[in-house]
Amino acid sequence: MENHFLAQETPKTAFASLGDILVKIAGWLGTGLLALLACLPTSAHPIRRFFELDRVNAQLHGRVLDFTRNHGRDKRIWSPILQQKRDLYVYVPPGFDPCKQYPLALWLHGAAQDEFSFLHDVIRPLDQAVASGQLPPLILAAPDGSIHRVDCLLSPSSFFLNSEAGRFEDYLMVDVWNFVMSQFPIRPERDAHAILGVSLGGAAAFNKAIKYPACFRHVVGVFPPLNLRWQDCRGHYRAPFDPYCWSWRTDYVHRRTVIARFYGLPVRLRLILDPLYSRRNPETLPAIIRNNPIEMLDLYEVQPGQFEMFVAYGGKDQFNIAAQVESFLFVARSRGLEVGVAYDPQGKHNRRTAEKLLPDIIAWLAPRLAPYAP
Repeated sequence: MENHFLAQETPKTAFASLGDILVKIAGWLGTGLLALLACLPTSAHPIRRFFELDRVNAQLHGRVLDFTRNHGRDKRIWSPILQQKRDLYVYVPPGFDPCKQYPLALWLHGAAQDEFSFLHDVIRPLDQAVASGQLPPLILAAPDGSIHRVDCLLSPSSFFLNSEAGRFEDYLMVDVWNFVMSQFPIRPERDAHAILGVSLGGAAAFNKAIKYPACFRHVVGVFPPLNLRWQDCRGHYRAPFDPYCWSWRTDYVHRRTVIARFYGLPVRLRLILDPLYSRRNPETLPAIIRNNPIEMLDLYEVQPGQFEMFVAYGGKDQFNIAAQVESFLFVARSRGLEVGVAYDPQGKHNRRTAEKLLPDIIAWLAPRLAPYAP
């Protein structure tokens, strides 16, 4: 999935080898930057990462603070829950004053990414929005939710869930949350807190907002898979949403379902699911139901006005996110829930669509956080 705001465009040249094709797929799956041979520990990529923080900060009006080991020194935060050090970036706005309190936004990356995508692809347009007054001054935190602490096709996303891969939800909502809240001057009200994410990170954002209503009032998903059990009434994942012909997937043993195609090559369900739940695990379906944003609306009895929700997506998304989002909207509206929408009928799961949708996201979020700006 190419699921970040300013991902590097991939050249439109012919590929000479299978390795090049896999790199191209990796770009669409979320990195757009790394080849498979970059699947090394996070101490790798020294040339690519070492000077990146200084280069990015020189272009910003605010500043990104480093709690990673991406730039020559190990500044990672310790996660007691995961029993390991984890990377984190924190953005502070122009004119940051530690004696004042600010709204908070958490940014959750997508699959095949880690926190580095925030630095490389996300923060520039958001910083520009803050500097121009389109967004109020706020603090942005971007934790690493990759399973293997590296961003590439072979390092899947944890979905920020507790699963067989580890207690990544607890890591986010205890370790990261406590670190950010204790180390930075953040307004305590839930109305001053937003959680945003892209692709799988967008679904995770909705998941966490619904589970932790005391922490978040505002939630934004960009290309978010909000119905993880989507299929039409004939069992087809790739079908468009039809309120008179849809059902729930129950078979997670057979995972060859094609969830996307890029350049004729299939991306199958097992790529996302296998790292989280083994094929024969009897708890797989119950776990998916518990964490499926569309079903969580009922499970957590979400009430009108309880959350401010916004989704941005394209009508020609390669992962058929449109059907997932539209089924979510159908259920949400049947419960009387309002959900803001930015929609590009020709949009895909790519950079160009995200750039078109970003102004609507900013325009929606700004007035909701503005009352809590210093």
